[in-house]
Amino acid sequence: MGRILHGRARTTPAVRREIQTSQESLAKLAKRYGVNPKTIHKWKRRDTVDDRPMGPKEKRSTVLTREEEALVVAFRKHTLLPLDDCLYALQETIPKLRRSSLHRCFQRHGISRLPTPEEEQKPVAKPFKKYPLGYVHIDLCDVRTEEGKLHLFVAIDRTSKFAYVKLTREQTKQTATDFLLELLEAIPYKIHTILTDNGGQFTLRAQDRCAPKHPFDRVCVQHGIEHRLTKPNHPWTNGQVERMNRTLKEATVSRYHYTSEQQLRKHLDTFVAAYNYAKRLRALQGLTPYEYVQSIWTKQPELFNVPPNPFIPGPYT
Repeated sequence: MGRILHGRARTTPAVRREIQTSQESLAKLAKRYGVNPKTIHKWKRRDTVDDRPMGPKEKRSTVLTREEEALVVAFRKHTLLPLDDCLYALQETIPKLRRSSLHRCFQRHGISRLPTPEEEQKPVAKPFKKYPLGYVHIDLCDVRTEEGKLHLFVAIDRTSKFAYVKLTREQTKQTATDFLLELLEAIPYKIHTILTDNGGQFTLRAQDRCAPKHPFDRVCVQHGIEHRLTKPNHPWTNGQVERMNRTLKEATVSRYHYTSEQQLRKHLDTFVAAYNYAKRLRALQGLTPYEYVQSIWTKQPELFNVPPNPFIPGPYT
């Protein structure tokens, strides 16, 4: 974004930089750029090419004294009255106070807008708890093509946002277990925790707790993974992957019509590859998920099974 110059500026930042680096005399430079030699001399002495602020160094009222301004601010914060009510109450003490002066005072101190009842009752947002690489959210959603309904297994890492998906025609225990095994091969680092819902594809139902362990749980035990479950009927507990489900649907079935499973599968693979290797995320400070994984590899290689470098998709993958 370009700089905003002073309203009567005769030079641009580029011209000012040329003046500062030039070895010519003040008269020659003034003639070349059509300005006063005093202007050339001014920019020669400065280290920057930015205009200096011309306003007051300290923002304060020209109508109210410091004591009166402090009284106005304290009254507003204590009473939380609207602007006009504050004006009528304070004019008895400060007769020279006007509505415009009061409004500007509130703006200077960041109290010009009163909180709404909803905002007052809204709980304070807590920072999201940080976890080491390897905390994976897994979920299952349905998608449709012209051939019929399909099931989409989705996994996303809570820290790196690295995603992995698989399109299947069934949603059984075995397909969920196969998805987990493929996920373990696809991700270069160690997975220490997996969060799923209470679906029968991922865990035993309450009435089957005495039965042998679910195959999904058996794979987790074999690889030293803690399998956590969300609270029943609380899908927002697994919100990371729920949001990824929505992103995938918005990019595919909600926007395009697919005549075949193969067509949808190809588009999904393309989108997930672009997401993992090209999409820069604000949550990762502008890095892509793969770039973030690489940055962790350089700092904590003990978290990885294999180096992440071979996982870059090539032009024919």
